Amino acid sequence: MDQAALLQNMMLFVEVARKGNFSRASDALGVPGATLSRRIAAMERDFGVRLFNRTTRRVELTEAGQRYLERCGHLVDEARLAQQALHDHATRPVGHLRVSMPVDLGVTLIGPLLPDFSRQYPGIILDIDLSSRHVDLVADQMDVAIRLGSVHDEKLIAKKLGAIEMALFASPLYLELRGLPLRPEDLEGHDCVMMRSDAAKTTWSLLSSHGESMKVSVGGRFKLNNQGLMRQLAERAMGIAPLAFSLVAESVAQRRLLRVLPDWRIPSMPIHALTTSRLQSAKSRAFVDFLATRLTLNPSNYHRPETSQLSATNTIRSHRQGVSTAVR
Repeated sequence: MDQAALLQNMMLFVEVARKGNFSRASDALGVPGATLSRRIAAMERDFGVRLFNRTTRRVELTEAGQRYLERCGHLVDEARLAQQALHDHATRPVGHLRVSMPVDLGVTLIGPLLPDFSRQYPGIILDIDLSSRHVDLVADQMDVAIRLGSVHDEKLIAKKLGAIEMALFASPLYLELRGLPLRPEDLEGHDCVMMRSDAAKTTWSLLSSHGESMKVSVGGRFKLNNQGLMRQLAERAMGIAPLAFSLVAESVAQRRLLRVLPDWRIPSMPIHALTTSRLQSAKSRAFVDFLATRLTLNPSNYHRPETSQLSATNTIRSHRQGVSTAVR
């Protein structure tokens, strides 16, 4: 007899023994009474011993049946508990959820959403790793990884959650000292704060509000993989930086940063949730679906400073006047 059939027969036997009645056991199991009786009789033939003494009114365990119940009752209970645990894992969003995501994305965009997620799913305990490295979901025992950009690993299941809208920003002081770029080609003569890459030269792709596209080679003294530090360097007049609208809202409002070439932007960067299988736990599905709902693809839901070349020029002029007044 195979193991699956053996366990199923154990479950039938235990139910009859605990109910003390074939009819009640049949109702509880959803198995026809005749089928149940036939399966128990087959077990007795295979074992060569009677498990029950049957009368017209009741069913009682024999000594052999009692000993068998003592040995296999807890096995059936454990099997049911294991099955229930698997069912809960697949259907109830509870337990520890291990998630990896980039530092900037976690702090500026996803972090503010976590209180709402926690209130919506109080049974989930979030264990979040903020790191710029691409973790190995299996080796690092991560349930979900949130990544920016394109996904090239065919072994992972990727779901697009949204996109980061980006543009170019610089401080008023830098623009006063180095001049305001009027065309994308002007960037080649500026210091730029660049995203880190293996390429010796960095090329920025730009899209205009009229649908034009252009590639510009840029250079500078800083190559980084952290948007927060790029923003700080831009605010300290170290150059022009490609930054996410969601990261610079306060800096733009307080005029620490100005948008450069407002008719041009950096192509949006997609946000993906990665898992190792389409068969996800309920807690993983809940987290991914929550982010997909909140991180909408509609760019209007990101802070997009409305700036123009004229307003940037006026701000630089105001900055210069402020510095002159302070010196006097």
